[in-house]
Amino acid sequence: MQNNHQTTVLDEAQAIAHANHPNPYGFLGLHANDKGYLQINTFLPDAMQVSLLDEKGKVVAKLDKLDDSGFFSKTTRRKKRFSYQLNVKTEQGERIITDPFACSPVLDDLDIYLFNEGKHKKLYQKLGAHCVEHDGVKGVTFAVWAPNASHVAVVGEFNHWDGRLHPMRKRLECGIWEIFIAENSAYSPVTAGGHYKFEVKDSNGNLLALKADPYGVQAQMRPDTSSVISAEVEFDWNDHHWMNSRQLRNDKSSPISIYELHLGSWQRDHNNEFLNYRDIAERLIPYTLDMGFTHIQLMPVSEFPYDGSWGYQPVGLFAPTARFGSAEDFKYFVQACHNAGLGLLIDWVPGHFPIDEHGLAKFDGTCLFEHEDLRKGFHPDWNTLIYNYGRTEVANFLRASAMHWLDTYHVDGIRVDAVASMLYLDYSRNDGEWIPNEYGGNENLEAVAFLKEFNEELYADYPGAFSVAEESTSWPGVSRPTSDGGLGFGYKWNMGWMNDSLAYMKRDPIYRQHHHNELSFGLVYAFDENFVLPLSHDEVVHGKGSILTRMPGDEWQQFANLRAYYGFMWTHPGKKLLFMGCEFGQRAEWNFEQGLDWHLLENDNHHGVQQLIKDLNHLYKSMPALHQLDCEKDGFDWVDHDNAEQSIYSFVRYGRDGTNPVLVVCNFTPTVQHAFRLGTPKAGYHREIFNSDAAIYGGSNVGNPLGAQSNNTPWQGRDDSIEITVPPLATVIFELQG
Repeated sequence: MQNNHQTTVLDEAQAIAHANHPNPYGFLGLHANDKGYLQINTFLPDAMQVSLLDEKGKVVAKLDKLDDSGFFSKTTRRKKRFSYQLNVKTEQGERIITDPFACSPVLDDLDIYLFNEGKHKKLYQKLGAHCVEHDGVKGVTFAVWAPNASHVAVVGEFNHWDGRLHPMRKRLECGIWEIFIAENSAYSPVTAGGHYKFEVKDSNGNLLALKADPYGVQAQMRPDTSSVISAEVEFDWNDHHWMNSRQLRNDKSSPISIYELHLGSWQRDHNNEFLNYRDIAERLIPYTLDMGFTHIQLMPVSEFPYDGSWGYQPVGLFAPTARFGSAEDFKYFVQACHNAGLGLLIDWVPGHFPIDEHGLAKFDGTCLFEHEDLRKGFHPDWNTLIYNYGRTEVANFLRASAMHWLDTYHVDGIRVDAVASMLYLDYSRNDGEWIPNEYGGNENLEAVAFLKEFNEELYADYPGAFSVAEESTSWPGVSRPTSDGGLGFGYKWNMGWMNDSLAYMKRDPIYRQHHHNELSFGLVYAFDENFVLPLSHDEVVHGKGSILTRMPGDEWQQFANLRAYYGFMWTHPGKKLLFMGCEFGQRAEWNFEQGLDWHLLENDNHHGVQQLIKDLNHLYKSMPALHQLDCEKDGFDWVDHDNAEQSIYSFVRYGRDGTNPVLVVCNFTPTVQHAFRLGTPKAGYHREIFNSDAAIYGGSNVGNPLGAQSNNTPWQGRDDSIEITVPPLATVIFELQG
């Protein structure tokens, strides 16, 4: 008959064998019994024999196998604790292992304090999986936040995905579960490249779907969904010159012209397969430089399960997607951009996350990352879940993910997706489908506080980096400092300009005179924010057609309209963003499943548009008047915005004192205007430096090759004026040389 002590041990062993022991670290390993003697307990289902070794490798005791599940135990004659290992014999042979239940905690007191405060800036260095040396032994630490779980274990190839073998220690102070597994402690080595997930049971002991690591820095290639242990090899960064100079390059007085692209469909290989980050770098960077862009912006590269989401429904906010290679490959890509003189922005998605069962949804059986009330926690537009920004641990998780890209990967900017959906509680909701804030309003005060803190941390800790908001409403002060009551972003996408200008351009020129203010209205608010003018991927999908096919008329007029429009955009106040393919007049809508239609460049019209964008970027960078005061009202002055009858706009752009102004004339009808008189702010010679109707771009070559000399004929409220030829459907730029 078994004694009561052995009955208790066997009861606890059964709890271990069923993965429902409430405190495995309090039972497994070496512990003093009620008489003060050290007792060793271990669960090793494959073992035939287990011996306890002291720090010198001497056998202290041979353990007894107490049941068929693989539980071994032995009470020693020692009372003083000592370092130990286990000698394990199986059918495959004999090995010495480090017992994970003998290892010290992973997180220290400061980690826990900062986590509870929501202020752990380097949380990605502690949670997740990390190859380290711990207690003098090489291995991997695992840590995950699941405060309401009754059981969490790390499972993977190294333990045959058996959740009984590596149950984790719950840190009651914070709800984080942790374990250190030495290289020599598992059934097969725990090393870089190994696949793993977390086995989680809810508070009632119900087993959930296996969860990928929220802090995982590498993941399997879809459709597989496991996290991958990363070697985290120290990368030999040599982009110091760029990092030390980028503050000036990213300043609002500097030229910023952004080439936005989707890595999976810019170009593909001959089998229509993805290119590696390194291969993309070799092709993309020289092309972007040749085109004259200053920055590249990537649609989301955080790991995501479904290609059709384009990355906007991520499950791995800390992991570069495996579609294009490893984390080290991505670092190579970033460094290649910097060493070529290009800045790099990434899209970041803190507004929502998908419902995939291996992701964050009900991570520990409760709505841990999301709101429980669907009126706050569910996005009806995208069938996704909304983060609970008011929960300090969630806000810390999100901020840490953004800073991880700035810190670990040296990216220069974070473009925050769908900010409007974060700011408004009634976003895309009808009455009764949302919950007002504490003051009865529709503002999401928790999201506002989160965005402010995100921006404050970014600008304080990463000099030269900047943030951009995709925000489609009139929320005030999006790009104003938080000290002035703003949200603290560096820039905001000018969605109003984009919508109005495209609406105008798609109209037949005959009718444009009746909608003249669609192009001029943007200047009413052009300096309320630090704007980026975006022609992004959103404008070339979902049946909208390409930018080219939005233009009216026959083929010649379509291209002429497009060239004139780009000329207007590049001379309009605000930084520039253009989606891939638009720079050469891609005719088809963007298709994420194949590369761009590069063969179109064999056509003179498409090649002409490409040359036009090159020249516009060169002018934008080389002419201070076109970029220095992009975000200040002193940099712009209308000459005439009332000429609706002829659909002609004219304005002046200024730089700082001592720079030559430029005069811009845009004609949005196919009618040539001869002897067109225009007031000018500066007497002297006006040199034509750009004409979108030039033959090199595919135009009719009407213009002012000899420039224009002003005379003292007062016109349009100015003392001097010039007389020019205005080409059809064209933008013309003059440099004023007094």
